[in-house]
Formats: sequence, structure tokens, C-alpha cells
Amino acid sequence: MTELLVEPIENYGLSKESRPKVLFSTIGIVGCGTVGQDLTITAAKHGIEVIFLELSQELIEKAFSEIARELDRQINHWGLTPSDKAAILSRIKGTISYADFKDCELVIDAIRSKQRESSLIMRKQIFRNIEQYVSPDCIIATNSSTLVITEMSSELEHKERCVSMHISTSAPGASVAEVARGLHTSDESYDKVMKFVALLDKIAIPVIESPGLISVRLFVVLLNEACEVLMEGVGTMENIDLTARTSFNMPLGPFELADKIGLEKVLRWMENLYGEFGNPRYIASPILKKLVRGNKLGRSTCSGFYEYNCEGENISKKTTKE
Repeated sequence: MTELLVEPIENYGLSKESRPKVLFSTIGIVGCGTVGQDLTITAAKHGIEVIFLELSQELIEKAFSEIARELDRQINHWGLTPSDKAAILSRIKGTISYADFKDCELVIDAIRSKQRESSLIMRKQIFRNIEQYVSPDCIIATNSSTLVITEMSSELEHKERCVSMHISTSAPGASVAEVARGLHTSDESYDKVMKFVALLDKIAIPVIESPGLISVRLFVVLLNEACEVLMEGVGTMENIDLTARTSFNMPLGPFELADKIGLEKVLRWMENLYGEFGNPRYIASPILKKLVRGNKLGRSTCSGFYEYNCEGENISKKTTKE
């Protein structure tokens, strides 16, 4: 009887070096708070493997719990199926080590920080930590809107691979990403980030590097003016929001949107912009400062301009029927 010859099929396949590489098959995200979770879910929905970094295993478990809760909410609103949820979660991994970013094609800084100076120092260190482990062609990006990528990347060896990519996750249905190149950003890195935005079914908006970009500079002035109208007694908070929603087709009014973003984050935006431009229109309203000082930060603390339940639903008494 002839002896059966068995050969492993792997010998006839492409080697790892010669296999075609899919652009952005794996990305990393530093920080998995509200913004980091939104980015993680969006990328994983589009078939991209995501590795997010947090400071402890406890925070990793908390992030997974909140991601699962958001996916359940989408299932309840017929946006996903249970099998979709399982597939999305299978593409997400949490870590406490930058070394796990070694195979990523893109790593995004999405941390939530306090004052501008401490934030800049922290983000520079994050960029250095990322560069220590990733390949030279891995793109390092930030989702920060009020810090410029040129300054954040100034201490890196490969500054040309750094890009600012602010994906709006605040307003429901937001589908744009503002992409800004720094002084040293290469055309190749910038073009790759524009393609990444397209992979997420977002509209890429090319912008000149500037603190606040477009979206933040427009919003903080709108909120300040809404606070001024409220203090003058021209209209109630509910009616100001209602006017914005119905007159300008905004999904959320300025006070509602500020609560969703987080009032401490909005205040930090204003302080950064005022520090950069010195324009009084960026000086935060006394109402906003008072709420932040009282730890009324919006949905995250169940109290801001409005009151919320643990599900993030507005439970404030309405004075006007919609």
C-alpha cells in the first residue's frame, strides 16, 4: 500500500512578509472614557480590531461594561442585533501596556485631561510612550481639538507621522471629522488618515491647524451667547434650547449639548481658546463656571444645566411642550 504523504497547507500559502496588508486592520486608542468608547465602537463596527489602553484592569472592565451597555441600547433601538454586538466585542481588547500597540497602523490619543499645560505635558509623554513601541510608519494621532499637533509631536523622532483628527462624538448623528496636519506632517500620513475617516463612513473636513478647529470655536461662542440670553431673562433655558432645535434643525440645543459633552470639558475648551487667542468671546460664562465648581458636570454627574437619571435621560421639569 502506498504511503500517504501529508504536507502542511501553510507551505503553499503566502509568507507573512508577502501577504497583502489591509490598511488599518488594527488600531490603538489611548484612553477609553466617553470619547474613547465612541471611537472604539465606531471602529469595531467597521471590522477594525481595536486595542484600547487604560491605567488599570479595573478601568478596562469599566470600559467594557459601558461599551456593552451602549451596544445594548443600540439593540433596543433596532440599530444592532445581538450577533452584531458579539462580533463588535470580539474585535476589542483592553490593555495596560503600550507594548500591545506594536502591530497597530494607527494609535489615537483620546484621553480626558484638565488644564491646558498639564494636558500638553501628559499628551507629549503619551506620544513618546507610543513611539517607543510602534513601527516607524505607524500614524500617531490625537482627538484633541484645542491643542495643536505640531506642539504635541515636537519631541518625537518621527514627527512626520503625527496628525490631528477630531471626530465629533457629541451630537447625535454627527458624521464629520476635522483633520489637521502639523508643521512636520507628511502627505502620506495625512492621506492615510483621510482614508481612515472614510473607512468609518465619516466626512473628512480638511482644516488648517488651529486651536478649536471649526466645531469647538463655533460651539463655545454659541453656548456663551445662550448663557447671556438666559441671564438677561430673554427666555428660559428650555425655550432657548427649543428655539435652537426647531429654528436651526439642531438635534440638541446648546445647553443640552453642553451637558452631553461634559461641562468641565467645555470650560477647558474655553480656557484653552482664551489662552491662545485672548479674545473675550471665549471667556466662559459665570453660569458655566458656577456649575463646574459645584461638580454639576452634565450627564456624567446626573446634573448640569438639566437633571438626568442614571440612563442619561433628561428628567428636568419642562416648561414648554415640544
